[in-house]
Amino acid sequence: MTSTDITGEDEPRYVRLHIELVAEITDEGALKAAALEQVKHDDYMDDDERAQAVEAIELDPSGSLAHFIDPLQLLGDVPGVELAQATWESAHTEFDPENEDWDLYDTDAASGDGATEE
Repeated sequence: MTSTDITGEDEPRYVRLHIELVAEITDEGALKAAALEQVKHDDYMDDDERAQAVEAIELDPSGSLAHFIDPLQLLGDVPGVELAQATWESAHTEFDPENEDWDLYDTDAASGDGATEE
């Protein structure tokens, strides 16, 4: 049975994947330097985008990680799937690996602001 058998339509089905990762920055200087190099050699950025990216990296090096995220690598080899759209961001989070009460799926605890995403 295929998705078109279930829906009765010949249109592709879209699936939204929510993926949340918590990464520990162990060398902020190395991450910042690598992100600046990545931005410097990004052929798809115009000069204004490049300047904004450099400024953001200088202000908050934790945002540097976003320059290494490539959604195409997540779906690149999946047969029958084409990436339609992707967005991502990096942000500080309260995380204590020693605290057993920390729950990846508890949006209030993970974001620290009580907001939920629908």
